[in-house]
Amino acid sequence: MKLAQASEPPRRRSTLGGGTLRPRLRVSLASLARQAPLDSDGLARIGRRHIYILPTGAGLAFGSVLVLMLIGSLNYQNNLGLLFTFLMGSVALIAMHHSWFDLLGLQVLVRGGVPVFAGQDADFSIWLADDRNRPRGGVAVRIGPSASRPADIPAGGEVAIRVRLPTERRGHQTVHQVQLETRYPVGLFRAWCYARAEARVTVYPQPARLTLRPPLAAAYRPNTQGDRGVGADDFVGFRDYRVGDSLRHLDWKALARERGLVVKQFGGDRAEEVWLDWERLPPLGVEERVSLLCRQVLDAAENGLSYGLRLPGATIRMRHGELHKHHCLAALASFGHG
Repeated sequence: MKLAQASEPPRRRSTLGGGTLRPRLRVSLASLARQAPLDSDGLARIGRRHIYILPTGAGLAFGSVLVLMLIGSLNYQNNLGLLFTFLMGSVALIAMHHSWFDLLGLQVLVRGGVPVFAGQDADFSIWLADDRNRPRGGVAVRIGPSASRPADIPAGGEVAIRVRLPTERRGHQTVHQVQLETRYPVGLFRAWCYARAEARVTVYPQPARLTLRPPLAAAYRPNTQGDRGVGADDFVGFRDYRVGDSLRHLDWKALARERGLVVKQFGGDRAEEVWLDWERLPPLGVEERVSLLCRQVLDAAENGLSYGLRLPGATIRMRHGELHKHHCLAALASFGHG
């Protein structure tokens, strides 16, 4: 069997802050915090007992300045200084209440995005809705190490926020909890809460750069006249270039990907079928075999072949098309994961 060179696989990205203590501490504290539960519609509503609030660095500095102003005004019996100190203290208290009310009553809905390959980022969409007819300002969403930019929610409206998570291995990237936070209105206090979620993104295996080209079998399907014909309209597969072949049938994309000279084959009702079989692969590890089969599925789909997939304990019958390709890739993603 020949080796076919594949296109450049998606590059693996490292997890942000995976080796630092701060993300681990954040995850540990989040597991102990109260979470807004999901209702029957998959929505989480933020209640009074779900919100936490603490002063930010700017808030602590602002409070320190107020204490110094209070001491100085009392020491020098400066009534104007006392008035200004209590005025700024009132502003801080009002800002604290606005930060807390900015999250109260929010509705949260989390949904997973389209499948991705291992090493790519998985997209999750978070819908935040207001049902109290009051605008919300500067609400950000955090999932694990990734966070979104603050977004404003109109009164009685909703906003969709997208958060991307890095992936490292095939399977499913799941999200069971999201964190909402705000520093609205002036950044003196940080209010945050946790909401339950049930969302996932399927992570396909990372395709191999090189793969074994499985043997092709010609399959003829009778047309309305009952013959098999040879035609020149229906694409049936690829073969190596031979001297004298028409340049119009060359696959220039394959040449650009350094796969050599490949010729497209056409026929009236002739198609190529191939079985992508686990047992026909070299004696490699599980992940290496899955990666090779992933590349074979992509190549067969790109070449317009009719193909089937044989895995230990599972067989996907021979078909073609975009839906069949994703069915096979999903089977490879979950293979060995129960």
